[in-house]
Amino acid sequence: MRKETDAREPRSTPDRGPRPGDPAPAAAAAARPVRGSWIPGLAVALVVAVVAMAVGERLPVLGGPVTAVILGVLVAAVRRPAPRLTPGLRLAGKPVLQAGVALLGAQLSLSQVLHVGGTSLPVMIGSLAACLLAARVIGRRLGVGGDLRTLIGAGTGICGASAIAAVTPVIGAASAQVAYAISTIFLFNIAAVVVFPLVGHLLGMDPQVFGLFAGTAVNDMSSVVAVATAYGPGAVDDAVVVKLTRTLMIIPVCLGLALLAGRRARSAPSAPVRPTKLVPWFLVAFLLAAAANSAGLVPAAAHPGLKELSVFLITVALSAVGLSTDLAALRRTGPRPLLLGACLWVVVSSSSLALQYAFGGGLS
Repeated sequence: MRKETDAREPRSTPDRGPRPGDPAPAAAAAARPVRGSWIPGLAVALVVAVVAMAVGERLPVLGGPVTAVILGVLVAAVRRPAPRLTPGLRLAGKPVLQAGVALLGAQLSLSQVLHVGGTSLPVMIGSLAACLLAARVIGRRLGVGGDLRTLIGAGTGICGASAIAAVTPVIGAASAQVAYAISTIFLFNIAAVVVFPLVGHLLGMDPQVFGLFAGTAVNDMSSVVAVATAYGPGAVDDAVVVKLTRTLMIIPVCLGLALLAGRRARSAPSAPVRPTKLVPWFLVAFLLAAAANSAGLVPAAAHPGLKELSVFLITVALSAVGLSTDLAALRRTGPRPLLLGACLWVVVSSSSLALQYAFGGGLS
């Protein structure tokens, strides 16, 4: 979104078309909408996604989406995907990704927001605001590019890989940035599984209070469940409900980013804004799915299947992101984004605890 990012991080991504001066004219030719040309790339992304889902089932803390990025990057490191795979990887990296995010809404309802109570909403909103502000301020101080600090901030403050997946098409982030952000989030999820139960016992949290802490300070659902289970079975239900409600924060954050992107595009005459850019279709679909679920139009029996489909579509998309990652750009990024992730992890954790104390969350 900012020129500083353009100078630091390349913009070749499955979400964007080739630009003048790109070193791969063959990829540009392959990206033309030729009938059936998307099949090879999509097939490769599907294969990687299936393997990633199998690994994620055996290693729940890791999860399918994170595994997909890692496997995709490893495959790309061994053998760079051929240009003929580009159309399919782009299809997976944008429409498939957006469809997966839209389906997340079918798992949410306004009744869940009411169920978590008046204490948890201020904690969720306050910790998210602290995280996004810290991402902007600390990220700039560290020299982390605008798109990358936005991805790490959204992933840490909202819901890990799902939030990064939702933000990516809105800001047009490069695949290397997405891979780095997801890897950073995953690292601190693993740290939370070890550290958070110790902190909870040290502070004498009851299971409900710890569930709120885990649901607001840990990112991906698999890690939330792992942290809450490690603390005790009584914490799991509250942690899961808080985490699902926290996913709703995707909507205002993505809409705000879309408006910012539209404002910047309007100031550049060479890049006119399309109306769909201001309100991405998949956010509208996300809201409609949540509204349908709230109204009872989505049968409870369909929830597990829709959840699995959503996770699988996001996994396919993140497989394409990993396969399309510019490894040289990943190396050039350096350790500063990782340091930013560590800072944000501390900010979210400490703000969650402080806000629980301020709103009478029952900390001893």
